[in-house]
Amino acid sequence: MATQAKTYVNGVNVDKLIGTINAVKDRPELAQFTFRAQTEWISGAHSRTRIQGFYGAGAEDTSRTEPFVLEGDEPPVLLGTNAGPNAVETVLHALASCLAVGFIYNAAAQGIKVESLEFNLEGDLDLHNFLGLSDKERPGYQQIRLSYRVKSDASRQQIEELCEYVQKTSPVLDIIRNPVSVTVTLAG
Repeated sequence: MATQAKTYVNGVNVDKLIGTINAVKDRPELAQFTFRAQTEWISGAHSRTRIQGFYGAGAEDTSRTEPFVLEGDEPPVLLGTNAGPNAVETVLHALASCLAVGFIYNAAAQGIKVESLEFNLEGDLDLHNFLGLSDKERPGYQQIRLSYRVKSDASRQQIEELCEYVQKTSPVLDIIRNPVSVTVTLAG
């Protein structure tokens, strides 16, 4: 019995990627995922989040034997101890990470080899609302600026088209650009 050769582009198993796409085409319910995180307050501005299990592809995932642990804090100017990035900095990380995955996976599917990919992000935030001093400014980012640099065998036009496509399909960019229903409850 012959085995199918695996094709890797940018560290992505393209055969598996295409197999995943085809599986979701055949069984759309496989696209439904529920991700979870548990956060506990440590002290002051410091909190710790554990991320491990999630539901996806029709089953509970058990591939992570240990949780990922993310520290959150504030810089001293905001009364923290720098035990980790603050929440709004983590949003920038989430955005860049999501765009990177989308870019690399889509480039691999198109046979585009990427030598390097870098993102630089800045977000502007006004603390008046957060501090209870005014409700005229929104408490979240007022603007996020993102630039990227790609070194690749593709033309500039191919890179620009790929970037436009990734922006349309990025879950985190969608979360930032569009309102998301959030339910907050106080547990027993």
